[in-house]
Amino acid sequence: MKALAEKIGARVAGSGFSSSVKFDCGADGVIVIDGANVSTSDGPADCTISLSKDDLEAMVAGDLAPTAAFMQGKLRVDGDMSVAMQLSQIL
Repeated sequence: MKALAEKIGARVAGSGFSSSVKFDCGADGVIVIDGANVSTSDGPADCTISLSKDDLEAMVAGDLAPTAAFMQGKLRVDGDMSVAMQLSQIL
């Protein structure tokens, strides 16, 4: 999860993203984006996106579109949906 968090952090840096999002990959762990800060420590967020680690890796690699993953039921969004939509522009 640490390497994945670093990849996400590189994309978020300088993007102007100012909200907080948590990627919850269940037993594999979490990645929390809070503005430009990215960590693997659990914490509160405006929006929680639940998905498998494999699907998160595919999204970061560009092999899985966030909208397609949502439509296919591969991810679930709890909280502020508009924050998740902002994040899709970064990933």
